[in-house]
Amino acid sequence: MQRVLITGTAGFIGYHLAQLLLDEGFIVHGFDGITDYYDVRLKARRHQTLLQNPNFSRTEAMLEQNDTLWSAAEAFAPDVIVHLAGQAGVRYSLENPRAYIDGNVVGTFNVMEAARQLEVKHLLMASTSSVYGANEQMPFAETDKADTPLTIYAATKKANEAMGHSYAHLWDLPTTMFRFFTVYGPWGRPDMAYFKFTQAILDGRPIDIYNNGDMERDFTYVTDLVRGIRLLMEAVPQRPAPGESIPEGDSLSPAAPYRVVNIGNSDKVRLLDFIAALEDSLGRKAIRNMMPMQMGDVPATWANADLLKRLTGYQPQTDFRAGVAAFVDWYKGYYEV
Repeated sequence: MQRVLITGTAGFIGYHLAQLLLDEGFIVHGFDGITDYYDVRLKARRHQTLLQNPNFSRTEAMLEQNDTLWSAAEAFAPDVIVHLAGQAGVRYSLENPRAYIDGNVVGTFNVMEAARQLEVKHLLMASTSSVYGANEQMPFAETDKADTPLTIYAATKKANEAMGHSYAHLWDLPTTMFRFFTVYGPWGRPDMAYFKFTQAILDGRPIDIYNNGDMERDFTYVTDLVRGIRLLMEAVPQRPAPGESIPEGDSLSPAAPYRVVNIGNSDKVRLLDFIAALEDSLGRKAIRNMMPMQMGDVPATWANADLLKRLTGYQPQTDFRAGVAAFVDWYKGYYEV
């Protein structure tokens, strides 16, 4: 029975991945700092839910606490590590950039060191579509240059990719980085726009719509995302032999067992259409407060997910209207609306 260490299991994506793996019979150990970036009660509830399964255990500490991380990892002896923890949020990085250096750079280094020393079979780590930054060629492909991050959040994730490549090269550590595109769904993060919109619409408060609504996102439903991660666990990158050609469109490094993979719906959705779906599911209209573009934001994201499909045979495809309806059902039940 495979043993998987997941960082960030009290978080949105980590919770869903842990649930999926537990349902499939994996033994899972979660590591999470339970920070107060958003409601810690929601994070605690996610862990409480996971702890109903006897194959789940957890350590609650910060990634920067290297001795604690190492002790937990060494005792658990994972076959695979999936690193999802870190300081999230594009906008918060404008207010508190140090949290991103501590959590995303120092914390990720500690995870990589544990993976190296334990000689895990596969290290998988979260990146973001934000690394594409000012790149205007869409859909975004893994082989595109991603050298123009627009926020410190994106810069730290790009740093993680570079750090991951160096470790894969130096220590022959099979490493897959996945770039997420606007993830949403039940048990989501309260700092995300769709979550805030839902609260405001139900309360009769205005919602702030940036760039006057001229925004597009590749909204990815969370269960689609974690299914992609689960399948990528089996797609272990191999260091190419000298002179071996790499297939066109494959981001496999010529110098390391390392690959970057987009996980997205491969579909641009207008922000105003997403808001309309929320209004339909809630049965209420939003009071719209049109705003200029926010600093560090981008007008559109759109994933080329051909590599994910080539590696796993899988393609996320939940329609955003169905995903929004499922989120609203969860929200009403959780908050007893």
